[in-house]
Amino acid sequence: MYIYTDYDQQLLNERVAQYSSQTERFLDGKLTEEEFLALRLQNGLYVQRHAPMLRVAIPYGMLNSKQVRTLAEISRDFDKGYAHFSTRQNIQFNWPSLPQVPDILAKLASVQMHAIQTSGNCIRNTTTDQFAGVARDELADPRPYCEIIRQWSTFHPEFAYLPRKFKIAVNAAAEDRAAIKMHDIGVEIVKNDEGTLGFSIWVGGGLGRTPIVGENITDFLPQKYLLSYLEAILRVYNRYGRRDNKFKARIKILVKALGIDAFREKVEAEWQHMKDTEMDLPDAEIERMKAFFTEPAYVTGLVDDSAELQQHRASTPGFDAWIKRNCNPHKKVGYMSVTLSLKATSVAPGDVSTEHLFAIADLSDKYSFGELRSTHKQNVVLADVRQDQLYELWQELKALGFATANIGCLTDIICCPGGEFCSLANAKSIPVAEQIQRHFDDLDYLYDLGDIELNISGCMNACGHHHIGNIGILGVDKKGSEFYQVSLGGNSGRDAKVGKIMGPSFFENDIADAITKIIDVYVEKRIEGESFLSTYERVGMDPFKERVYAA
Repeated sequence: MYIYTDYDQQLLNERVAQYSSQTERFLDGKLTEEEFLALRLQNGLYVQRHAPMLRVAIPYGMLNSKQVRTLAEISRDFDKGYAHFSTRQNIQFNWPSLPQVPDILAKLASVQMHAIQTSGNCIRNTTTDQFAGVARDELADPRPYCEIIRQWSTFHPEFAYLPRKFKIAVNAAAEDRAAIKMHDIGVEIVKNDEGTLGFSIWVGGGLGRTPIVGENITDFLPQKYLLSYLEAILRVYNRYGRRDNKFKARIKILVKALGIDAFREKVEAEWQHMKDTEMDLPDAEIERMKAFFTEPAYVTGLVDDSAELQQHRASTPGFDAWIKRNCNPHKKVGYMSVTLSLKATSVAPGDVSTEHLFAIADLSDKYSFGELRSTHKQNVVLADVRQDQLYELWQELKALGFATANIGCLTDIICCPGGEFCSLANAKSIPVAEQIQRHFDDLDYLYDLGDIELNISGCMNACGHHHIGNIGILGVDKKGSEFYQVSLGGNSGRDAKVGKIMGPSFFENDIADAITKIIDVYVEKRIEGESFLSTYERVGMDPFKERVYAA
């Protein structure tokens, strides 16, 4: 992973000192609330329902064990003993006290972490596939390009005050695990007919109040133009994006209003001023960045699916189910990537206690070269686990509560913090997730259902990605009461789609029953081997609607 230079570290240390002074002046009454607002947002600090919330950046989800131990110490010493992994691959602390935030930032800086640009109308954390660099279906490692984008966008003076927040995702695998079409800019690493590596760029996607699937603005961009082309897109957005209405200010609204062809013309015209200039990305810089993402010291001579592993799988059904659900193929023979489920029933999705953060750090040292990744689906990945150590790891994960074999199942729920924490939320999310998890607690039944993505958001801001869940649940407020609206057919992958609203919303206590009826229809209507999403697309909304709203 990327290691800071002395220059990087000096920049970060200076920023911590600046914010410390700003906080001190605010607490002394020398800065008004309004003056302090922009300063704290630039450092990842929101004011939420009960306390400030500090969002810490995890660039493209990569962490080392030392950083995780520091996060654990912060959760213990400055919070209430836990942290929350968000859908932006970041981590959030829900209970820091405002005067202590500079101390937290200083502690983060000591392990090359920060909260810069995790909020505000700027370019946010660039996200990518949680299996980047080790996936078998990958064309190239996207992490060096993510780091290049990170360095270009951090502290970019021209894009510090965009019309609205701006999100970029990068994918290089056959399967889109980064939801690139649902981002302001989606970057896909591709090869042209000559076998040359470049980028296909998608623009104007996003969730929130007006969910829109992004459109392709160029199907092949040579590598050297990555930054100049991204800069051209941002300049067009910065110039023409609306600032009079925050709900109409995202780039997706601009692209939709202009049409992709007219938007592309503006970008191309702007790009002519920047291409083939000092904005070009030199091959040497790409190679320099790749050098930070070299392979760890993999053991050679291993085999896939050894006789010993097969024996463990045959004799221990729970282990076999965990392998099938929570382990992914690895590009190296004898290795797999392991997803730690943060979706055990009765635990808020994405939440991890102090003790468990320390334990995860230890596990990464023991089993995965001291590195781990956060996922946009709010789980944690140990990317490089030897297959001959899987059984031992599984036993340790079981003891910690991270071995729930439900990855990709109905109970692997993406869920925002909701009304219990977020001041923007209209309704609670966490109790709804728990209600569904308790109702669908039979793993064998979940395996029979196959892959189903269920996402929950507590408001239209869609931090829980409800629009792109196969089943989406949105908390809504009706005259001071909490209701939940259900949508079907959302998809975050290659065939990205926004789900359609099924009908009138439900009381909180009726949600699990409604989901049960939806699943019943799927089971009755599916043909052998058909997924929930395929069944929905074949039979349409009506059978589900008729069952759920039957008198």
